[in-house]
Amino acid sequence: MPDAPGGLSRLDRLLPALELVCGATLRVWRHDGRKVQALAGPAPAGTPAWTPPIPLNGGGPVATPDGPAWLERVPDADGVWLEVRDRGKATGDEGGAMRRAVALVVGSVLATEREATQVAAELSERYEEIDLIYTISEILGHTIRLDEAAQRIITEVSTVVRAQRATLLVADEERRVLRLVAARGIDPGELDPRDAEAIELDDACSVAARVFREGRIIAYDPTDPAAENPGCAEGRRYKGKAFLSVPVLYAAPGQPSRPIGVINLTDRLGEDAFTAGDRKLVAAIANQIGAAIENARLAARDLSQQQMRRELELARDLQLKLLPSPLVIAARADVAARCRQAESVGGDFYNLLSLSGDRLGVMIGDVTSHGFGAALIMALAMAASGIHGEAADSPSEAMERLEESLKDELARTEMFLTLFYGVLDPSVGRLTYANAGHAHAFVVEGTTGESTRLAATRPPLGLAATHGRDEMRPWRRKRDLLCLFTDGIADALSERGERFGEERLLGHARSLRERPTREILEAIYADLAAFTGGAPPSDDRTLVLLKV
Repeated sequence: MPDAPGGLSRLDRLLPALELVCGATLRVWRHDGRKVQALAGPAPAGTPAWTPPIPLNGGGPVATPDGPAWLERVPDADGVWLEVRDRGKATGDEGGAMRRAVALVVGSVLATEREATQVAAELSERYEEIDLIYTISEILGHTIRLDEAAQRIITEVSTVVRAQRATLLVADEERRVLRLVAARGIDPGELDPRDAEAIELDDACSVAARVFREGRIIAYDPTDPAAENPGCAEGRRYKGKAFLSVPVLYAAPGQPSRPIGVINLTDRLGEDAFTAGDRKLVAAIANQIGAAIENARLAARDLSQQQMRRELELARDLQLKLLPSPLVIAARADVAARCRQAESVGGDFYNLLSLSGDRLGVMIGDVTSHGFGAALIMALAMAASGIHGEAADSPSEAMERLEESLKDELARTEMFLTLFYGVLDPSVGRLTYANAGHAHAFVVEGTTGESTRLAATRPPLGLAATHGRDEMRPWRRKRDLLCLFTDGIADALSERGERFGEERLLGHARSLRERPTREILEAIYADLAAFTGGAPPSDDRTLVLLKV
């Protein structure tokens, strides 16, 4: 007997036991309609190549080289016959019952073998699919960048389902398009308009766009006469007509799944139709890819945020370096200044100028916003203020020149700038100033402690072009205190929602007016931190104190 796999070898081992039980010699034959082949049992002694004359319409006695035998059809096994030879005892009712019982056992063994063979064949067919899922898990598990994994994934998937052309599209919901991230079997120069690198999500003719909108698989089987092609056929250049388009879905914890991309497959090798198994497999892969896409997005967003934080820190350092150190005029005045920004970059600034004739220039400004836009205006104002402050004959003229320098940026950003610029001339005891809508500018008199607001002399820069005017007031040398701050300090809130206010700040300035400006500044900022409970500021906070 030839070696046979699985159940046939078990049948070879089973026949001797059955022969002992029933007291007969047993052989199993198969007739495929053309020839008879031995499946199990000993070969005939006289003529090993002998085969019985298998009857087509029922069993019966036959002559064999080993003597007379009986042929019994094996139930549930097409073309399989059991040969029973028991020296003439296989006749009669008892012999017939014995033959039928043995044939049932043989049929059961063969049925088990067929089932095992079918399972093995199915496992063999699904091995590639199981291996694909494992492979893609490995790919996704070793990378956080989708662009590194997408091409390998598309190649692996299309190979298993035997598609010559494949694309992976990911949604860019801000631009409302599906963006191509990987492709196989497609020359970018020959892309169909429906397969372009950016497919509008509302494209009525795009199958991929429809799959994304509806969140379901769409497939077309041209071998099915009842199937309707769901796409617009005009202009398509597919070699095969069948296609399979599967949504890539992602579900956040506790949230329903939502589409975030699409896998397209076409030009299948062999039969031009994708199977139900293909659809299930690609859908399973799409779920894996969905989680990977979302993880890649989160990773990219995190990297972007880290880079932005580094850039903001650098911008903040550069911006703070634009602000002058009090040391630039420390030899001629007692001055303290501090700027604390609400974000990494801000719109507050100050400047300290050493002018001709022993005069000192003091400037404070507040752009009506914070963040990058305000920081740009601040940087431009800082760069221009020193030039115009030193070149102009008066504070109002310096403001006019500064406004002219900034007018394009102020108009483009729709921002404006409050600004105070004062020039102290201690030799004649005079403060000359111009105030472009900056409310928080005061002089605290050294003798009485009375605080006087230095009122606005013109609108803020960027609101209304005007020449403005200068104001002058006496300055008591080494006694008066110039106190300039921005509304980020006055408007700071406590945990109960109370404003810090001007009077609280001016109270420190009055009570400590005889002390060095550095000590006054530290006392104000310490009280401000205690008042707000250390909460981060919602607006930039700047304070400048000066005695001459």
